[in-house]
Amino acid sequence: MNAPTSSDTPESGDAHIARTRLEAHLDAAPRAWPLDIVAATGSTNADVATRLKALPRSASALPAPLVRVAFEQTAGRGRQGRPWFAQPGNALLCSVGCIVPRAVDALGGLSIAIGVALAEGLATLPLDARMRVALKWPNDLLLTADDDGAPRIVGKLAGILIETVWTTADATAVVIGFGINVRGAEAVAAQVDALRAREAALASGLPPAALSIACASANLTDTLAASLNALTPALAQFGTDGLAPFLPRWHALHAYAGREVVLLEQGVERARGIATGIDATGQLLLDTPSGVQTIAAGDVSLREAQ
Repeated sequence: MNAPTSSDTPESGDAHIARTRLEAHLDAAPRAWPLDIVAATGSTNADVATRLKALPRSASALPAPLVRVAFEQTAGRGRQGRPWFAQPGNALLCSVGCIVPRAVDALGGLSIAIGVALAEGLATLPLDARMRVALKWPNDLLLTADDDGAPRIVGKLAGILIETVWTTADATAVVIGFGINVRGAEAVAAQVDALRAREAALASGLPPAALSIACASANLTDTLAASLNALTPALAQFGTDGLAPFLPRWHALHAYAGREVVLLEQGVERARGIATGIDATGQLLLDTPSGVQTIAAGDVSLREAQ
């Protein structure tokens, strides 16, 4: 790892990342990944994309993934260009740059695989036995609670944004961005509510949820370690085998399995039905009165039917 600079450690305390603790919790492979931590930036995805653009367009151009973490993003964004809200120090704002040994047309389902990896990684933290991390198609992590055998969705825990930087016949440079609410969900909710007052539809329609709801000791350091440890084998497996090994794991974490959902496109209902799972390419399978429909991510947003 890169040695910390003065800008890497804004203040002490568990709101920030402790390098010694991080190294102790990281597996050997991600411990060797170059890691930059900064107090503030516009977008960690944009920062990492700039570095990837400067590389030779070759599958071997990057010996190990690049990681960039910021305590604050001034231009953070989610899918479809939506804003990503986070209070400085309360969310893990991270981007991983890597070269996947696949052409861009063979990258279908990468966000599904990354969602599985992050959910499984966060599950290694000391979570309350009644709570778990679940997945919402196509690229959100939710926090759910078991209320006497009936799972209840608490809110949106994390989002994933994957962007392609360049591609060749046998390799694609991608930036995997993810934001995980670690603490301070109430403050984020206030920001979201303020924006909802001006816009009719926003993101998933779910309130934000923080990891601290399920894990009293939640902190950025352990969350980052759990995430990178999970991404290491996932990236290798996806590069070799594609989406197939992740499909049963995704279904085991499907937050809306068997529930009626609505698909919205620019705020207008496009489809409604029972969410039964995803197909081999990562498209949503929706059981409707007219038969099973396959839904590509595109510009649609999924919400539970009311």
